[in-house]
Amino acid sequence: MFTTVESFVREYELESANTQKLLDALTDESLNQTQVEGYRPLGFIAWHLVHTDRGMLYGTGLTFEAPSASSGPPTQAAAIADAYRSTTKNILNAISTQLTDAKLQELVDMFGLKWTISATLYGYLKHEIHHRGQLTILMRQAGLPVIGMYGPSKEQWAERGMPVPAL
Repeated sequence: MFTTVESFVREYELESANTQKLLDALTDESLNQTQVEGYRPLGFIAWHLVHTDRGMLYGTGLTFEAPSASSGPPTQAAAIADAYRSTTKNILNAISTQLTDAKLQELVDMFGLKWTISATLYGYLKHEIHHRGQLTILMRQAGLPVIGMYGPSKEQWAERGMPVPAL
């Protein structure tokens, strides 16, 4: 969990930059990619990172601008990437100006449970990382390059002149 606002801000800046790289790599055509019939397409999951998570953050009492959760995903990949960029900036500003280190220990109602604001921020971050994993799978299926998050992707090994790890 986070004990200071600054520790969350630093972590979210790093993680959101990685998410932004993935969103910037999407194409309009890739947004319809699904794992199998009847499951959420890539564009829906990408849009979910822009707006739906805000409900979790609003549960902490934070206020910031973000697209409506009831709006459907745009059909242009650049619109999703731009909305994420803007929403991330707004989230970072809200956290930096509306929270204090002491406030991180306050309890809020989250999904019918009592969570500290610190635990909520931690859950928010893990939620984004979870969906980022879904994006990378769907991006591979759509034929898009995947950016490594915590180490090189297969493509990045070759770019660095290193042998790709064996299967």
